[in-house]
Amino acid sequence: MDKLKVVTVLLVILILIDLYIYQAVKTVFRTSRPAVRKFAIAFHWSITAISLAALLIYNLRGPELLPAAARNTILVGLFIIYLSKLFGVIILLTDDLRRLFLLLTKRLRHREPSAVKREKITRSEFLAKISLFSVALPAATLGFGIVSGAHDYRVRKRSVAFPNLPGPFDGIRIAQISDIHTGSFHRKEPVKRGIDMLLAEKPDLIFFTGDLVNRDTREVYDYADVLSRIKAPLGVYSTLGNHDYGDYRSWPSPEAKRKNLEDLIEAHRSFGWDILLNENRRLSLSGESIAIIGVQNWGAGRFSKYGDLDRSCKGSEELPFKILLSHDPSHWDAKVRPDHPDIDLTFSGHTHGFQFGIEAGDFRWSPSQYLYKQWADLYRDGRQYLYVNRGFGYIGYPGRVGILPEITIMELKRSPDA
Repeated sequence: MDKLKVVTVLLVILILIDLYIYQAVKTVFRTSRPAVRKFAIAFHWSITAISLAALLIYNLRGPELLPAAARNTILVGLFIIYLSKLFGVIILLTDDLRRLFLLLTKRLRHREPSAVKREKITRSEFLAKISLFSVALPAATLGFGIVSGAHDYRVRKRSVAFPNLPGPFDGIRIAQISDIHTGSFHRKEPVKRGIDMLLAEKPDLIFFTGDLVNRDTREVYDYADVLSRIKAPLGVYSTLGNHDYGDYRSWPSPEAKRKNLEDLIEAHRSFGWDILLNENRRLSLSGESIAIIGVQNWGAGRFSKYGDLDRSCKGSEELPFKILLSHDPSHWDAKVRPDHPDIDLTFSGHTHGFQFGIEAGDFRWSPSQYLYKQWADLYRDGRQYLYVNRGFGYIGYPGRVGILPEITIMELKRSPDA
């Protein structure tokens, strides 16, 4: 099916959704004052007209020719509007199916519908109001997540004890950020505030666990001055995520894609970060050492598999304590635990916690948990630990609801029974 046919089919589907919601608008405002009723109808169809015009502009002009801000605004606006309307459609469809069932039942019993005394509000009118409320609530929630949640950075502190941690590293404080996604940002000021919060914690060591960009290296250049401020006494170590390889856009040639990746790696180094590409480093304090291992992206399922864990660990075998940076947490169960039980602590990101969910005390829920066994915070299996960072930035939906952007501070302790 060519592009024009796809766009035509999509337009028809969206118009049908709007016509269905319009029935609820008419029902709810049927007894309102004429001016109020006209405003409600005009508002409904104005939103529809703007949405469909934006969809046509996006497809006819071509996403590659639109400014990034315009492209993101169109996609996010359509996502919020029509996701919200789907909730209303579900409720209206439920009511229509209920009425169809009652009609068929009466006809099968050869009974004519009896006259019913007019109630103050019929069940259908009630459900029409509920359907409009169900449209407004997610739209308002997602809008609030953009305004308030996108840059509401939270510092999350954890402490983990290991019997084999060398003495000089007892009490070392590691900061982790992940999934910056510079291509999603529109303003530097909130990002600077998040970096200020990171640096205010005065960590000894900083890890960045991948996804610096969304699609290509050009996205990072406007934020080079901000990211270059990320420094720590014992260094900043980084690795790559699935978005960093340029796999999510088309390229004029393989050479152009390869050059893009080389430029991104050079950007890490220009910030003063030590990027680990299937390799490791020996970090020494007071004559004792630990290994910091960085593997390129390896994700279960459809995600890219550039990582080579065996190669990454080569040369670190004799070191008593090992930390791994691996972007995708699915790597932990698939490769890290079964093949490298000597890796003590793994830092990952990737999931963003779906940028949506609920966290209250020890209770955590997100749609992410249906895709990832380990999707946020600290996990343990035997003597091995995994920490999954909720992400510093965002992608797609430019906000967060419930699952807020994170700066992790992990303190390593030496177990007293060591």
